[in-house]
Amino acid sequence: MNKVPMTVVGEARLRKELEQLKSEARPRVIAAIAEAREHGDLKENAEYHAAREQQGFIEGRIQEIEGKLGSAQVIDVTKLPRTGKVIFGVTVELINLDTDEQVRYRIVGEDEADIKSGLISVTSPIARALIGKEEGDVVVVKTPGGNVEYEIGGVQHL
Repeated sequence: MNKVPMTVVGEARLRKELEQLKSEARPRVIAAIAEAREHGDLKENAEYHAAREQQGFIEGRIQEIEGKLGSAQVIDVTKLPRTGKVIFGVTVELINLDTDEQVRYRIVGEDEADIKSGLISVTSPIARALIGKEEGDVVVVKTPGGNVEYEIGGVQHL
């Protein structure tokens, strides 16, 4: 089984969601199914069918999260030596050499990625171009709009 990289924050978020699904959502949908059963004929009972469908989604998500946590390789970047190299979990400050615009991204696992929050997936084109490079290096990122050159301004282990 392939190990999937995940940050400590990402693991905690998934564990919290799993706990919420098991302790709140699952019992709530079970109660809804029981209540809908009391209404009689199940063939024409829309509440029953909706509750069963919701139960399927909840159970599917529980299995998905358990699978991800089971194959997760949790990496705590704060405990790794600071080498100035871009690795999984670090926060990278980039300077666009064409526009002088500065951006800041944290390289995270696929499930944690949220570009609006500055979290990019380790499998994204930007992250793949950055991994293994060092502060001061110039990196060319292939984007749909053409190649973009970035200089690595800083690497932080946050």
